[in-house]
Amino acid sequence: MNKKLIDDYKKFLDNGKTERECVVQIAKMAEEIGYKDINSVESLKPGDKVYIKKMDKAIALFNIGTENIENGMNILGAHIDSPRLDAKQKPLYENDNIVYMNTHYYGGIKKYQWTTIPLAIHGIVCKKDGTKINIVIGEDENDPVFCISDILPHLAQSQMQNKASEFITGEDLDLIFGSKVPEKETKEKEEKSKKKEKNSAKKIILELLKEKYKIEEDDFLSSELEIVPAGKARDLGLDRSFILAYGQDDRSCAFTSVAALLENQAEKRTCCCLCVDKEEIGSVGATGMASNLFENMVAEVISRCQNYSELVLRRCLANSYMLSSDVNAAYDPMNANLFDKENSSVLGGGVAFQKFTGSRGKSGASDANPEFIAKLRNQMDNAKVVYQMAELGKVDQGGGGTIAYHAAKYGMNVIDAGVAVLSMHAPWEITSKEDICQIYECYKAFLKIDN
Repeated sequence: MNKKLIDDYKKFLDNGKTERECVVQIAKMAEEIGYKDINSVESLKPGDKVYIKKMDKAIALFNIGTENIENGMNILGAHIDSPRLDAKQKPLYENDNIVYMNTHYYGGIKKYQWTTIPLAIHGIVCKKDGTKINIVIGEDENDPVFCISDILPHLAQSQMQNKASEFITGEDLDLIFGSKVPEKETKEKEEKSKKKEKNSAKKIILELLKEKYKIEEDDFLSSELEIVPAGKARDLGLDRSFILAYGQDDRSCAFTSVAALLENQAEKRTCCCLCVDKEEIGSVGATGMASNLFENMVAEVISRCQNYSELVLRRCLANSYMLSSDVNAAYDPMNANLFDKENSSVLGGGVAFQKFTGSRGKSGASDANPEFIAKLRNQMDNAKVVYQMAELGKVDQGGGGTIAYHAAKYGMNVIDAGVAVLSMHAPWEITSKEDICQIYECYKAFLKIDN
C-alpha cells in the first residue's frame, strides 16, 4: 500500500470539491516540479513541461517527448466535475422567518439523498469592478453548515406513497441559509411594520454577507456557488481498506492521472494529462470535452514545437493513445440482481477497463479496438498491474457515458480505465485504497508505451 499516495489523495479531495479548486491544486503540483504556464513559453523542445488552463475549470499538462508530435501522444483524460447542487442566480428568499438559498441540481443525483445532511458552499463571486471573492463556508470546524429539511416520518404518509424520484422535487432542494426569531406583537401597527422591515430575516442575512464577504445581493448574478457535502475524506471499515468521500467520481482518476504524469519523464512520445469539466452534464460548454477545448490546446503545443499545420494536428490526434480515466460502478452484493457479476468490477479488484460504455444497446459508446486492448494487457502484465474487465450493470438496467467517445471522434485509440466505485453519485462515495494504488501504477505504465 502506497500510504503517501493515499494521504495525498484524501487531501486533494478535501481541498478540491469544485472544478476551480481542483485546477488550482493541479497547477500548483505541476509548478512545483517545473511545469510552466504555456503563455510564458514561446517554443518547446523535448523534455519541456507546460500546462494550459481554460476558464480556471479545465487544465491540461504536456510533457514533450523526442518523437515528432504528429506521431501521437499518450493521453490520460479525466473529468473534475461531480454531481452537486448549484445556487440559482437569484438565490436568496425568505419564507416565514427562514431564509433559503434556491438551488438546482447538477448531474445525475438521487435528490432524496441530499436532505438532512450537512452541506457546504464553495465557489466564487465576481463583482462588477473585476474583484473575485472566493467562498468556502462549512468546511472549517468553526464554520456553520447548511441543510435541506425533510418531513418527519409521523407526517410522511403521503410522501411515502410516492416514487423515490418524487420524495422531494428539484424545486424543494433549497438550503436553510438563516433565520430570525419571530418578535412579539406590538400594539402599534406602524411600529410593528417598521420593526418587521428593519429586522427581516433576509435583510439580516444580506447584512452579514456584506459585512463578512463584501457581497451585495446583486453580486449573486455573477456568481458560481456549488453546494457539496461538508466534511473530509475518511477511512471506511475497521481494517481501513476503503475511502469514503465526496466527488470520487471522477477525482479519484484525475488525481492519480496527474500524479502519474508528474512522476513520469516523457521519452519518445509526448505525454499529456487532461482534466476537463462538464462531463456529468454531457461534456457540453466551453470547458467540456465535446467542445474544441482539447484540440485547441494541442494546437497551441504543436505551434511551439514545430511549424503548425492543420494536418499535423489531425495526425497527432489520430495517432494518439488515450485512457479515458473514469470510474466504473462496483458490483454491489446488496443489489446483485442489477449486475452481470462476471462482467462487473469489484472493489479491490484493481483497474477496471471498459471496452464499452454507453447504455443498453451501447448508445453513446466508443468501443475500444481489441488490438489496443491487447497492447494494454501486455503493458499492464509487464508492469504487474492488477486489472479487470467490466461493464456498467446489466444491459437493460441502463448505463452511462464518459469522455471516451468525444476523444474517439479524432480517430485515436481510447478505452475507459478507472477504479470501481460503490454508491456512485451519492453525496458520499466508496473506493478501495488498493484500487487507487493500482490505477496510479496503471497510468504510469501506460505513459511509457512508445509505439
